[in-house]
Amino acid sequence: MVVLNPLIKFMSSSKNSPPPIVYIAGVLALGAIAYSVFSDRAAKLPASIDNNNSDRPNSQPQVAFDSPRAVPAGTILKIGGSTSLAQVNQSLKISFERKFPGVRAIPQASSSSQGLTDLAAGSIDLTGISRALTAAEKGQGLVSVPIVSQDKIAIVIGNNNALRTGLTSDQVAKIFTGEVNNWSQVGGKDLPIRPILRPANSGTHQSFQEVGLKGKSFGSGGNFKVLARDATTPLLQALGADGIGYATFAQVAKQSTVRTIAIDGIAPEAANYPYQRTLSYVYKGQPNDAVKAFLGFVTSSEGQQSIDRSARDR
Repeated sequence: MVVLNPLIKFMSSSKNSPPPIVYIAGVLALGAIAYSVFSDRAAKLPASIDNNNSDRPNSQPQVAFDSPRAVPAGTILKIGGSTSLAQVNQSLKISFERKFPGVRAIPQASSSSQGLTDLAAGSIDLTGISRALTAAEKGQGLVSVPIVSQDKIAIVIGNNNALRTGLTSDQVAKIFTGEVNNWSQVGGKDLPIRPILRPANSGTHQSFQEVGLKGKSFGSGGNFKVLARDATTPLLQALGADGIGYATFAQVAKQSTVRTIAIDGIAPEAANYPYQRTLSYVYKGQPNDAVKAFLGFVTSSEGQQSIDRSARDR
């Protein structure tokens, strides 16, 4: 009323002036118009001005790759990295080469860390990873492109293991850190637990340490066994009646010699299963034409269908 009082006095001094309520309504209308203009301009400001995303150490520019209409015959693309992407790589290779005759995609699975090393050395064009890039890796010019957003890590035991119940996430963490070391402590027989670990450079190992152990260190010594290479088949073969391990769910879902364990009452098939991670492809610096074409194909509807088929076939 401090602003409106003088205005009301002025309006009251003139006998021919419209009623004061008319002027008040006009002032309110002008205020509403000014607020609308200001709000519209604020909404059009780039998001980076508000959040300063470009200065965040873990942020990366999101590059969109166009689905290729043609790829020159003779194009060769070398793909390395995580064994978790082995079937995905093979499915995409078949579809990509079928669509573009004369093109070769050469996948060779090793591990996430080895693939990143090979990529940095320039011996491959693209690598698959089953963990997130570190800030240091991003600082080296490595850029990730997510291709599978809900890849699940299953906890597996042998069919002849006496455990017939699921485990809680707390029990799983304690088993793999060595705090729980006998099956009788989690509902099984009185037998020592033998955790089977993937090598430290495995992306699945690193992802499980993050989502399953919440960053804690794996146990060591005693009954702990560390595989010599990052592969699922040797892990399954080593389980026996007392072993427990972890693997990409899609690689073990149809295995007849092992069983997956529900975690906190949630089976790996469920959408809200707790142990999930994102699978990605990674390139370095400015992608070459072969990488652009392949990633354009991967992120197209046709490429996504190939990824879906690989999940059903595993």
